[in-house]
Amino acid sequence: MIPVGEFRNLGTEQNSKFRVLKPWWDVFSEYLCVAMLMIGVFGCTLQLTQDKIACLPSHFTSPTPEAIDCSHIRTYRQNETSHPTAATPAKPIIQEVVGRKNNLDIHQYVFVNHHCYERFVHWFAKFFPYLVVIHTTVFMVASSFWFKFPGTSSKIDLFVTILGKCFDSPWTTRALSEVSEERGEEKLVSWRRNTMSKDATERKTDNEETTGLLLRSSSVKSNPDKKAPESQSAPSVLDKKEGEQAKALFEKVKKFRTHVEEADILRIMYVLQTSLKVFKFLLIIVYTSVLVPNIEIVVRCYVPPELTGFDIYCCNHNKAHLFSKLAYCYIFFVGVYGVLCIYTLYWLFHRPLNEYSFDHVRLETGINDIPDVKNDFAFLLHLVDQYDALYSKRFAVFLSEVSESRLHQLNLNYEWTPKKLRTRLAKNSSNRLELHLLMLPGLPDTVFEIPEMESLKLEQVKNVIIPAAVAKLESLKELSLIYCPTKLQLPALNHLKEHLKILRLAFESLDEVPMWMYTLHGLEELYLNGPLTNEVSKSASLDSLRELRALRVLTLHSSLSKIPPTIVDVALQLQRLSINNDGIKLQAFSTLKKLTSLTSLELAGCGLERIPSAVFSLDNLQELDLKDNKLTTVEEILSLQHCRRLVSLKLWHNKITYIPDHISKLHTLETLDTSWNKLRKLPSRLFHCTTLRHLDVSHNQLTSLPPEIGILQSLQCFSAAFNSLEMLPEELFSCKRLKTLILGNNCLSYLSPRVSNLAQLVRLEIKGNRLEALPHEIGDCPLLTVSGLIVDDSLLDLLPSAVRSRLSNN
Repeated sequence: MIPVGEFRNLGTEQNSKFRVLKPWWDVFSEYLCVAMLMIGVFGCTLQLTQDKIACLPSHFTSPTPEAIDCSHIRTYRQNETSHPTAATPAKPIIQEVVGRKNNLDIHQYVFVNHHCYERFVHWFAKFFPYLVVIHTTVFMVASSFWFKFPGTSSKIDLFVTILGKCFDSPWTTRALSEVSEERGEEKLVSWRRNTMSKDATERKTDNEETTGLLLRSSSVKSNPDKKAPESQSAPSVLDKKEGEQAKALFEKVKKFRTHVEEADILRIMYVLQTSLKVFKFLLIIVYTSVLVPNIEIVVRCYVPPELTGFDIYCCNHNKAHLFSKLAYCYIFFVGVYGVLCIYTLYWLFHRPLNEYSFDHVRLETGINDIPDVKNDFAFLLHLVDQYDALYSKRFAVFLSEVSESRLHQLNLNYEWTPKKLRTRLAKNSSNRLELHLLMLPGLPDTVFEIPEMESLKLEQVKNVIIPAAVAKLESLKELSLIYCPTKLQLPALNHLKEHLKILRLAFESLDEVPMWMYTLHGLEELYLNGPLTNEVSKSASLDSLRELRALRVLTLHSSLSKIPPTIVDVALQLQRLSINNDGIKLQAFSTLKKLTSLTSLELAGCGLERIPSAVFSLDNLQELDLKDNKLTTVEEILSLQHCRRLVSLKLWHNKITYIPDHISKLHTLETLDTSWNKLRKLPSRLFHCTTLRHLDVSHNQLTSLPPEIGILQSLQCFSAAFNSLEMLPEELFSCKRLKTLILGNNCLSYLSPRVSNLAQLVRLEIKGNRLEALPHEIGDCPLLTVSGLIVDDSLLDLLPSAVRSRLSNN
């Protein structure tokens, strides 16, 4: 026999592990199974340890069937063969009740007992205890089947493991404690509002008390290192290891949710095993109720008369009375068990178990972003609620994105200390002290502990939320958000409205453009890089820029069909407009006429085939950049003389084949860039623009330079690199203000000794030509140094040592 203790130990470990998935009816059913198992084991023990049946013949001699009377009892005298006579004195008659003498030995009785038990006792009376054990075992196996089935056991085991870790995680306690503090503060504020009807004295007293409470609460929250008073409970502080463990739990919960929500096999399996138990219950109730009356105390048995001399025996089933009582007790337990199973089916089909809502958890914890779950995940949580609803509440913390972001924030603060952040400070192109953070999972709070920072550049940083602590960065003037959607808290927005001067945004869709951008009335420069429109037929989608009253610079790098009409909102103060359209043709330039204050205009990659006429009406225009368009001719350049303040004209990266002579009408021009075109010659009239200081004709097809270049006495920088120049006009070296002369990658074979006339020359680049030697007079350029002389190394070695020495000492 198997002791009851071993049966109980079989499920001890499993019950302990999966107890959270056992509702009260499953627990009650387990106790009923233990009780039924004890009935079966007790009955089996009686069967094996005591005599089962005792049989006696029904008559002294072999009777006829009509004379059978198992209750017949006779009386015997000691001597009944003769009557008393005179010779023999009479003896007293002794009446004894000692039973009938059958002249059978013990072996015959044993045989008869076994024969009658095996052949004439009903099978239910013999095997009832074993049936109880078998049925109870089936119930126990059915109750735990889904814990062992391959399709469900892995999910259940993983869920229970994660649930236990989430329940015991220090992060759960911290998150709930912080929420409790916040809700406590809200209650204080609400209570304060409800007391506004009191008189002035009471209001003053309440105000002082409430303010004190709020200050104490906020001081504990804002300074986590400071210990709270003993009467208040402060949230526990996570160390780095606990933070990493909580982070791993978030990932496990996310993966488990994705995997489990796709199927509904757990609920189906639970329904099947419950249905099996109900079917088993009905079967047991029916056949047991029918067969219990067959447990008889007196059993009539027929034995062949040639074996013992008797054919009819009356047998007493010794355990029949006890087994009958145990059977009715067993029927009662099975009945209660079946009612529980039927209730379980009612619970499974009556309640919507395919979805689980965390409404009550959101209400209690204040964490409003906990998502509802469905299918197997929902069913498991419904079962957990039957055990203890606190498990679901603590588990929900790890489903919340807000909670996850708080944890990430904590881990970020551990990793990115102020000391580490200061090592990444560097000067940017605008000579501002900039902190550049790339591809972080969030924005560390420690960023706001660097008050000397002037520019903050965030690139591909996730979940960026700028808090009120940004007010600590009094020197912050520039903010760059490169592909990282950002949210601002209201106090942070109020601070940036007054202090932020430059904003750079790069985005992948128009929805990522933050709405708070349009409220920064202190903003002076705005740089936008992203798809402001997706269809050429539609205009750019930008909200009103009317609030940007201080905006002076606007740069748009996108694919526009026309200039956004909202630019008119800042037409009066906008001074610089730059549009890079990535080769998409830009049309409808009429909006430009309204930008009367514009001093700098860049239209790059806009598919222009000619200079837009709207440009000619910009009286204040000083710089015009038409880079990377489709210009082949610039005949309309004459109209640029209406832009009387124009000092810079850049026509680089086009397909211009010639420059018209009337370019000389641009008397104010100081910078002209016609590089990366298809120019074969330069008009002599070009050099009548006597105010030119920077002239770039590199990357063209020039074979010579006109001698009129000597007219440009104000020329400071001249570049003709990457052409086909074979010689230089001597007049070039009469431009005595030249500081930079770039002639590399041409076909020059000779450099005039008059180069020494360039007294202000700082940089000379002639590498990549056919020069065989450099003139010795090159050493007479007082400001030219070896580092500013870009030539082939072989040519530099050919110079006399004295010349090289002078160049080195300059």
